[in-house]
Amino acid sequence: MAKFYNEIPESLIEWIKKQHMFWVASAPLSPDGHVNLSPKGTADSFHVVNSRRVWYQDLTGSGVETISHIRENGRVTILFNAFEGPPRILRLFGTGTVYEYGTEEYESLISPETRKPGSRAAIVIDVYQCQTSCGFAVPIYDFITHRTQLLRMADIEESRDRVSGTVSSQETEKTGIKAYWVQKNLRSLDGLPGLLVAPDSKVTPVNNFNKESQRPKLRYSSSREGSSQSSGANVAIGFALGALVATAIPYILSVTRKFDMFTTRA
Repeated sequence: MAKFYNEIPESLIEWIKKQHMFWVASAPLSPDGHVNLSPKGTADSFHVVNSRRVWYQDLTGSGVETISHIRENGRVTILFNAFEGPPRILRLFGTGTVYEYGTEEYESLISPETRKPGSRAAIVIDVYQCQTSCGFAVPIYDFITHRTQLLRMADIEESRDRVSGTVSSQETEKTGIKAYWVQKNLRSLDGLPGLLVAPDSKVTPVNNFNKESQRPKLRYSSSREGSSQSSGANVAIGFALGALVATAIPYILSVTRKFDMFTTRA
């Protein structure tokens, strides 16, 4: 049963802080424009200011849809799912504001000590309505760990920006994170403006990434493990049935011969 709130209840704020990922939905005003839905899953990137305001670090990606849509019309929806524990879906309907890397507003929210590699903006959302629903159809998953590939790649790109900030090199400038923003993040799929300030910022990118952190190890999902176990069980059953048949057939033939001999003599 869906429930609506004018602000985020305290109990849901605590629940939000425990979630490992969320989705961001936005759309342009044009009826022919692309509706966007982006998954976000980096640890400690989502923050609750109070019952009516939240924000998150927007990390560098190959697209810039959310930023472009918010710039045009401000509409944005955040969605959380319960993958563990009691089922639940939570939507935060709000009006978003984009504070790009290099602006005072960005720096007031994200210090160098808390900035993640590739962080290009702070997306601040003023929540005007909160909705919960059952979530009965959402599967149950076990959380293993966060991926680090995006952070490692962005850290490498930002290291080139740090080098170019101290040594004049056209090659490093072409491959740094700011060069990537120019190549990929200036316009949305529908041609709406994306990043406006960050690519030209004079601020040298500094982040909190630990290069020595352990890389996550991939493993088979529980479904594949279950399938493997099931296949193993089927093989074992097949061997057992084969052995039983191999033992039973000679016995049956022996009994049949004795019966034939008895009936012949009779």
